[in-house]
Amino acid sequence: MGKRNGLSRGDARRNARLIRLRGVVRHDRAILAIDLADTKQALALCDHDSRVLARRSVRGHAWQLEEALRWGRGVAVQHGFAGIVVGCEPTGHRWRIVAELCDRLGMDLVCVQPLLVARAREGEDLTGAKSDPKDAVVIARLVGELRCYLPERADQIWARLRQLGARRVQLTTTAGACRQQLRDLLECAWPAVLDTAAKPLDSVTFRAAVSVVLARDQGDPAGIGRLGYARFARQVTSQLARWGGRRRCQRIMRAVWTAATDPGMLTDGVLAQRPGALERARLTLGDWHHALGQLAEAEQRMTGILDQLQLTGLVGSIQGLSAVGAAAILAESGDLARFDTARALVKHAGLCPRANESGAYAGTTRISGRGRPGLRLAAWRAVWGALAHNPVLAARHAHLTSRDHNQLTTAQARTALAAALLRWLWVVVTKRIDWQAAIAAGALDPRKEVTAPAA
Repeated sequence: MGKRNGLSRGDARRNARLIRLRGVVRHDRAILAIDLADTKQALALCDHDSRVLARRSVRGHAWQLEEALRWGRGVAVQHGFAGIVVGCEPTGHRWRIVAELCDRLGMDLVCVQPLLVARAREGEDLTGAKSDPKDAVVIARLVGELRCYLPERADQIWARLRQLGARRVQLTTTAGACRQQLRDLLECAWPAVLDTAAKPLDSVTFRAAVSVVLARDQGDPAGIGRLGYARFARQVTSQLARWGGRRRCQRIMRAVWTAATDPGMLTDGVLAQRPGALERARLTLGDWHHALGQLAEAEQRMTGILDQLQLTGLVGSIQGLSAVGAAAILAESGDLARFDTARALVKHAGLCPRANESGAYAGTTRISGRGRPGLRLAAWRAVWGALAHNPVLAARHAHLTSRDHNQLTTAQARTALAAALLRWLWVVVTKRIDWQAAIAAGALDPRKEVTAPAA
């Protein structure tokens, strides 16, 4: 029917989505819009023409709205409606509390994107004036126009994965900040030690040796000379296990000892800043170690959830994609079964193309940049690790960056590969089949290839 009527696949999906929304936002239900805040909630009960039937302001938190929801349903019945549908913005965690209350009372909840509310607010009176009661009416109008969506209702397992993913992002940022801060402090107070290895902060031996030096005499490197090299080496060995290392590098350890005991190598840097900067460096090194330990624990918990969901083997079939990388993506996306197609997942990440065409004019096509930034970042990071180990991604990257027509930059090609990785992951998880390089490369038609589901 789509071909006879000239409908595209996008038209068909959009029509199906509107039908699902109309099944919730029915004409026989009034719309109770809530502008959520911390201790004051603005409610507006409207019909589908956004005419205000009643207003109410509640002094209290989101979990104290049960009586207000009952009030809204009662007033709607008095105006001849069969019930209400609740609409709100996904403000922090508060919308989840409202969703829980709606489930208890047998009501449906829809959400409206805050960006749409901001744009629609300007269209109300062209002044850009903002107030909670006015925003509640704007939310009701958008719900009546079906410019809303049904929010994700994650179960306990997927909700736990999302929380752990958020903690992993926080710890990754903290560890990166500690790493950069440590380098800045050493560059200021003890620059010679940074020349002891090609990539000093990546070396476990370097971290262990520097921690031993900074732990003595309030961080003064010259004090390590009284310890003796043999005892210094034994302490570095004990510190090595603390940083997760197994074998020490004699060359780096000897270079750190020389940088700490050679008087000529201690004259560089800002001498007045050395005592305070090295003390701070010792504290920062401890913070870095703690953050890395917490990060490893969070990643272990996330991969454990993949085992619980029976997805470890499936995502592991994608060459180059680690279990941690897949868990980070799934923590941001949620259950992939809620997306009708792989394209919907790519659009949710903001990696879909954004056309710039009008008539005969064809401008530069970029990614939309909308959707979920954390999902976009997780897919981007996963590509960096997978590109060196996945022949399909490597071949596609080489093709995109070397073709004569419409050649892409390295960053643009990696963005395209991130979208491809999300499409693969959607197929693997939703269809419960292992990834196959021949199908991913386009050598086999998946519609003709019979693939047994993964055990």
